Amino acid sequence: MSAEVAIQKFSFPFKCSVHLSPQEKVTQKECVQVKEPKPTESKQNVNLVKLSPARVVGENQTHGSAKPPPGVDKADTQPTICTDESLTAVVLKQNNSLKGEKEDQHLAVQKASVGNAIAAVKKGLMKTDARGQKRDQQNTRLGQRVPPLAAAVGKRRHRKDLFTSPEVFHRLDSQVIRTGVELKENCVYDVKTIVQSITEGARTELERLRSIWVWLCHNIEYDVSGYLGHSEKLSSPEEVIAAGRGVCCSYSNLCTQMCREMDIECQEVPGYSKGVGYRQGQSLREVKSDHLWNAVLLEGQWFLLDACWGAGQVDLDNKSFVKRFDDFYFLTDPEEFIDSHFPDEERWQLLDMPIPLEEFEGRVFKTSSFFTMGLRLIKPHHFHILTDDGEANVSLGFTKPTIFTYEITQHKDLLHCGASELKEASSSSFGLLTVSLRSMKLQLLPPASGLYDVKLFARPETATTPLVWVCSFTVECPVPKTTEDIPVNPHMSWGLQPFAKSLGVLGSSQGGEVIEVDDGVFELTLKTSRPLMMLCELVHPKMEADLVKRCLATQIQPDTLTCHILCPLRGFYRLSVFVRDYEKTDVKVQNAANFLLHCNGTIAGPDELFPPNLGSACGPGTRTSEAGLSKFSHNTAIVCTQQGKCNITFYNQQDLELHYVLSKENNTTAFPHSRYLFCTYTDSKVTLSLSLPEPGVYRLGLYACNTPGGDFSPMCDFVIKSSCNQPRPPFPNVYSAWVKGCVLFEPRAGLLEPLSWVQFRVRVPRAVRVSVVGETLTDLKLNNTRIWEGKAFSGSGSLELKLVASSGDSTDMAVLMTFDVKLVENEK
Repeated sequence: MSAEVAIQKFSFPFKCSVHLSPQEKVTQKECVQVKEPKPTESKQNVNLVKLSPARVVGENQTHGSAKPPPGVDKADTQPTICTDESLTAVVLKQNNSLKGEKEDQHLAVQKASVGNAIAAVKKGLMKTDARGQKRDQQNTRLGQRVPPLAAAVGKRRHRKDLFTSPEVFHRLDSQVIRTGVELKENCVYDVKTIVQSITEGARTELERLRSIWVWLCHNIEYDVSGYLGHSEKLSSPEEVIAAGRGVCCSYSNLCTQMCREMDIECQEVPGYSKGVGYRQGQSLREVKSDHLWNAVLLEGQWFLLDACWGAGQVDLDNKSFVKRFDDFYFLTDPEEFIDSHFPDEERWQLLDMPIPLEEFEGRVFKTSSFFTMGLRLIKPHHFHILTDDGEANVSLGFTKPTIFTYEITQHKDLLHCGASELKEASSSSFGLLTVSLRSMKLQLLPPASGLYDVKLFARPETATTPLVWVCSFTVECPVPKTTEDIPVNPHMSWGLQPFAKSLGVLGSSQGGEVIEVDDGVFELTLKTSRPLMMLCELVHPKMEADLVKRCLATQIQPDTLTCHILCPLRGFYRLSVFVRDYEKTDVKVQNAANFLLHCNGTIAGPDELFPPNLGSACGPGTRTSEAGLSKFSHNTAIVCTQQGKCNITFYNQQDLELHYVLSKENNTTAFPHSRYLFCTYTDSKVTLSLSLPEPGVYRLGLYACNTPGGDFSPMCDFVIKSSCNQPRPPFPNVYSAWVKGCVLFEPRAGLLEPLSWVQFRVRVPRAVRVSVVGETLTDLKLNNTRIWEGKAFSGSGSLELKLVASSGDSTDMAVLMTFDVKLVENEK
């Protein structure tokens, strides 16, 4: 807040906070009011009491002033003085309560007179201190109570030592809120009456203080109109209570008065805050302090609280106050309070090692949510970050699973501007956010030179509420880093999501860092705790959807998920993985992980891309296991061959009816692809033989039918990669009579040489006759091993050879398969 705004905010008549009795005579000299003591009062307890800007901040009790904070002698605290910049008046008063008829007295506080006022106060304090010390010695001899010295003679207690959780006050808080509503309905505005009513159910000093705090936060709203100068600020406590609104001094003054009604020692503490109007990086050295809060003495130790910040937030964009009870500012630990509140007097920091104003200015601003979520700042510890080679890094630690996101925008002067909540993750592509088991890392890459604001948002993993603002930084980028376009990540972070384990994902073969892809090929493996279904999304700024489909192959196994990626373009890719429980088909998939891939070298060529229409389940996996297909010879989704041929075997334990499809884009062979696939089914073992006609990438699809005459369902796809340039011959053309138990030993090739004798060896269960029919008829003979064998003449190629068989008493011959014969040269 600027000095001008501070003066406007706090330079208002003292009538709002000081009531003088008719018996008191007051003389005015500049900004200092001095009570003329009677001769008989020279040895009484007469003290100077500090006023915050336009406010009385302290008041004497019957037996002396408030107890000092840790490390401060009582004699030092008898005169309470505001700092040089925030001092506006000093009132000399007696030990009775201040009431009276001079409520309309107005003191014009001039900025030029502040220095004179401070000098006058300091001069008067020297005599007052001496009198106070002498009085304390007399009281000690008379046995009267002397406030203790630093209560922190030992380990300082924290808020958690007073109460384990705000939930312990749930019943008390509810009663106070109900009572507050009743008092308001009955137009009760008297401070004493209100305090007695709201503390009726309180049993301890802590509970009485809690009752006061809760009432303040729920019954007084921040006076935004008064703060902005659009209306007159309310002055007396009764006016503030009746209207239900006030500025920070209204909260602190009411808190002080209410505490004194309950004999709770309470002080108003003036100082600086990083609240509404604060500008990150501004120097506060020549600026008046702009805020007031309270310190209370509980069980011999001082604690801090701010009812103004506990009541809600100011929305400057809409010039309104948003009521939002924030329990964090009730007895806040000094180590956390100092990040947003800096008292004029060093002692009210309540720290063993007080910090200077410059350090307060440079500290990272953290909201209350930062602390309530148990977050920890790892780096940096200064709010202003200068990029190194166009890059800046932020890191937070956490103890419980937490979801993070961030916003990076052009710099604005005010800290409290923009959104304080996000329902969904931001879509910025100027940073890489990764979350590990106990920390979050954000790598920022500003797109151009300039100054940027960075807001971090978070929420507990189990929460369904919006992500809330937790801390802020400014990033100065002199020279941006030359980078390629990074795909937008709408899923909050890179790497495994913090909640991935709850989705069933235990670990990943990759972390959240940028992954350099070699040779245009990448493989990701995720370990799972239970069977999951997986879908993957691959995004490149310049890649079309049809091309994307040919760059992904996924394998889904009961305990492992594997994703094979091809990179046909250079640059950055986003790979997002979505999962759900395998059996819960009616449940939507959820994002479990996101990875940033970078391909800057060799890329995958058009002939290397995966086949079109590849299924979501490649290779053996959960689906094949459930169908009873097991013991696959190849457990991966991708099978490579350098000879252009291979056998894939597995067991069909449930004797399902199976179907196979071999396909390849741009077929240039003379035979259909079905001729390059041959199946042998014996007992429960299935052998799929492949003989590939040309190099390239093929799709082998496996289908099964559970019921006779039913539909075939996809079981899995294999990606077959052949690097053999020598064309392989086709297999024979198989017919439906070729059933389980039939085995072809030779010839395996389905294209025979002409005018040659060809050896046939075949096993046909239950057959009584097996023959080869071409230009001539040749019967095969059954040997001792139950194999039919013999030689047949291929002929000139004008006719194909047919392998036929008959079984039982039937004389009909069924065609098992046919062989093509090459034409002789002169007939071609």
